[in-house]
Amino acid sequence: MYYQYWNLHKPPFDNVPDPSMYADCHVSMENAIAETLFAIEEGNECLAVIIGDVGLGKTLSLRIIIDSLDPERYLIALVTNPSLSFVQLMNEILGQLTGKQWNEKKKVNLLEAFNQLIFRTAEEGKKIVLLIDEANVLTPTNLENLRLLTNMQDDRKNLFTIVLAGQIELARRLEDPKRANLFQRIGTYSWIEKIPSLEALRTYVETRLRLAGAVEPIFTEDTYPLFWKFSEEGVPRLINKIAKLSLKAGETYGLRRIDGRIVAQVGKQFEKTALPARGKGKKKKEDVPSLQEETPPVLTQELSSKEELSEGIPAAEFPKPPEEEVFTTPAPESFSPPEPAPWEEAPKEEAPPSLEQTAPFTEASGHTSTPPSVEGQEEIKGEGEPSPGFLAENPPEISEERIPPFSSPTETAGAGPVVEGIYEEFQIEKYKVRVHLPPHFLQKALASSEEERLKMAGQAAVQAIKKFVEMTSIPLSDPVNIWSQLRAQIIKRLEADAARMAA
Repeated sequence: MYYQYWNLHKPPFDNVPDPSMYADCHVSMENAIAETLFAIEEGNECLAVIIGDVGLGKTLSLRIIIDSLDPERYLIALVTNPSLSFVQLMNEILGQLTGKQWNEKKKVNLLEAFNQLIFRTAEEGKKIVLLIDEANVLTPTNLENLRLLTNMQDDRKNLFTIVLAGQIELARRLEDPKRANLFQRIGTYSWIEKIPSLEALRTYVETRLRLAGAVEPIFTEDTYPLFWKFSEEGVPRLINKIAKLSLKAGETYGLRRIDGRIVAQVGKQFEKTALPARGKGKKKKEDVPSLQEETPPVLTQELSSKEELSEGIPAAEFPKPPEEEVFTTPAPESFSPPEPAPWEEAPKEEAPPSLEQTAPFTEASGHTSTPPSVEGQEEIKGEGEPSPGFLAENPPEISEERIPPFSSPTETAGAGPVVEGIYEEFQIEKYKVRVHLPPHFLQKALASSEEERLKMAGQAAVQAIKKFVEMTSIPLSDPVNIWSQLRAQIIKRLEADAARMAA
């Protein structure tokens, strides 16, 4: 698992309401928890409310509240999906409180059963607590029924407390003048805001890493302003998502620490890219660009030596995200094909330029759908080499004469299996990738254990991503997902050959 690569004993940034991963740096959340516990334990309130926008920690707050209540003193029911009729809601509550199935059809019978239960529980020295998450989906009728439910109390004290947690819509409904009789019964009314500052965000990330077993820093200093930017300035759910994918990317590329380049590349995937409205009225269909490509782009790559199969990518060589998310189309004549590898037949002069790069591992075929050419447009080049990927108006396919047919391990007379190179074509998202697995790679993979074979496939996929940054640098691409798909396709082919040899 990716977190084991970082010497952690559990995932530190899963978006689950795990109280053991709570970081006490979220001031408004801490206040909401403390105020609600006061309403239940000391304030003798019949109703407490927690309001917060999406992803700020309402569900985690409820879990912490439950864990903080002594089970010897409180009988608790937690409703996580309140989009039910009131009869269904009461059956769910009574089922949790009594530990048995309830299928009562009549509302009056359910109310009578609940009334008897709260007084019987009080006689046993306990108090009932009803917590309703996502309370913003409660219907106005159910809100009114819950208000009437609060009338079932003793003359001297409240026998149960209802805690409602929901999004801003819940606040609008409660504050509606038509529901003044319900709003006035609220004992505590808490709001959860975003993590308040960059320093608090740093504490949040480092605390969760420490709780997961980290003994040294993993994220560099330059990552925290980027966390702040891409998490919409402190939304915990977005922080968790970006941090988790950054850790996975770090494992993929064999890094020792996560720097700002990784966090920026991951964070940009979650930037909101909706087009601005163009005046009033409905948007025309042609105003929204199509996200589909006509044909897959051309990618070609092979490893340069056997040694590269067992080496990771140094952190210094990690491909930087593009400074601008704009791709241009150089003129066809600006592209000069590379020299062929020694084992390949040199292409004839009249043959169209191929998108192959020299070396012995992965080849890919296909071509990009080409944006319309712009007169006077300049080439985009790196240091001494053409920009890969978006090359010509009609980029060529790799010629079939240059690629031998698919082959597998074969038997020769009087000898054991002879492993030849194989070519396999995979579809990785919108890229059609033709992969060459050379003999030395196959021999080592087929003689290795399943675990070692999986590692080799992963390293091979890393090399492909390293060589072809266009697979991960276009907007909305997910480098972790691309790597996972490519590794899975390679290991699938290797396992098929291993099974065939064992048969």
